[in-house]
Amino acid sequence: MRFTTDALVIREKRIGESDKLVTLLTREYGVISAFAPGAKSIKSKKAAATGLLSYSNFAITKKNDTYRINETSIIRIFFGAGSDVLKLSLAQYFCELALVLEPDSESSEEFLRIILNSLHFLVEDVKNIELIKAITELRIAAVSGYMPDLVACADCGAFESDIMNFKIGDGSILCDKCYSEVGAFRIDKTILSAMRHIVYSKFSSIYNFEIPENHAKILSDLTGRYIKVQTDHNFKTLDFYNSIK
Repeated sequence: MRFTTDALVIREKRIGESDKLVTLLTREYGVISAFAPGAKSIKSKKAAATGLLSYSNFAITKKNDTYRINETSIIRIFFGAGSDVLKLSLAQYFCELALVLEPDSESSEEFLRIILNSLHFLVEDVKNIELIKAITELRIAAVSGYMPDLVACADCGAFESDIMNFKIGDGSILCDKCYSEVGAFRIDKTILSAMRHIVYSKFSSIYNFEIPENHAKILSDLTGRYIKVQTDHNFKTLDFYNSIK
């Protein structure tokens, strides 16, 4: 079987002296690992196209469960030598999200679009970095089967109050009148509105809003904890990002 696909390189591993094994987040086939012969050589046309965070077109042969890259052409390289360390660490976290959540063929296109758009905003430096992170985490959670229920208070059905309580464990919200536990995130109307926009809006508009910087930081902390709890995974790249930001 031979096919072509646009894909983002989310992991690369050296095999021998000159070959690579790369993991690709594809548009149509989910996450696949493919052998790239000769790609480690600086003379190879495949070298740049198979580098981490390169978005390229790949011509691939599949035999049994093995994928082999025959040809490549670069569409965009998001980060290179001398890149901003903070932004690069966040980009690598987005790659780890894809590796852990492994979107299937049905969800891979939106998953890829989310990460590509977030990488674009990181590189262009036109949006708050914490807001980019929060949008990516929460929308990816929704696409991957971890969609929170933000419609109304889970007990009384209140649409909103001055303060709502977001429960990390099950993704529900409760108004102050109904909430009597401890440990939930207390969120105001600005953050709740942002979360609803990220989860329920059409993809074309999920980045089309701004919130104050202090709200973006709170939202980013919330979404980071939410995805760690929901996936039961400790993201090393997220820990590194948090340690240097």
